[in-house]
Amino acid sequence: MTSAPAKRLQQLSEQLSKPREDPGKFENIPKIARIAGDSAGQRVKGKVVIITGCNSPMGIGRASAHQFAHNGAKAVYLCDFNNEYLEVHKRELNSLYPDVDIHVRQFDAGDEPSVKKVVEEALEKYGRLDIMFANAGISSMKVFYEATGEEFMKMMRTNALSHAPDLPSKPYPSGSIIATASVAGLRSNAGPTDYSASKAAVISIMQTACYQLSGTGIRCNAICPGVIETGMTSQMYEMARARGTEKKIGQLNPLRRGPWRMRSRAWRYSWGARRRAM
Repeated sequence: MTSAPAKRLQQLSEQLSKPREDPGKFENIPKIARIAGDSAGQRVKGKVVIITGCNSPMGIGRASAHQFAHNGAKAVYLCDFNNEYLEVHKRELNSLYPDVDIHVRQFDAGDEPSVKKVVEEALEKYGRLDIMFANAGISSMKVFYEATGEEFMKMMRTNALSHAPDLPSKPYPSGSIIATASVAGLRSNAGPTDYSASKAAVISIMQTACYQLSGTGIRCNAICPGVIETGMTSQMYEMARARGTEKKIGQLNPLRRGPWRMRSRAWRYSWGARRRAM
């Protein structure tokens, strides 16, 4: 094994063995903790990126923005329906990566004209859009007989429709469309009905888009995280800590931790176990 893979295995082992260190704060939010080292070179050098669902200080969107900026992006658009922390994220990224253009945009990712507007803005300003990361999403804690039809459709609109934007064409198509799906979109009992249905739709959208865009140079991928402590799941973690049951989160995973790689065959975490942890 070469030195780079060996080093990453060591970093993973340390991550699982050591207590999580406090990374400190930027203004009023925790900093992003960097654990693994860099990959070979800046993987998105000079590219333009749009990310939806960026407001949460603990979210996947914010962490991804840091990764894109760290890997040499030319411009990153931070988008969300809520804007409480967007400007804070912009100031932090500007302080860390002054050569990256950071733009903040507030809109509903389920509103097609709003998504189209920010895409066209990026194309007009930079002449390119390389990565569209459709990460916006909401969740619920209701079983199927508790949710109304209106609530179900709201979930589908935010979680599924926002992941199928009408992207204007480029003269020479290329790039990557990434959508945040979930373990709940692939496994039964991993989430409430409306949420699971919306994430299954995201997976299907990306799979079908792969075929429809074949030969264009545009890649489509759905990432399927397991349970991650984010703004969306923080209540569950806080309740579990208060009851002393935090270790039950991920208890059925052979790694004995909450999973983040959905496609790992070791994943065996159920919605029932998640509810018991609370």
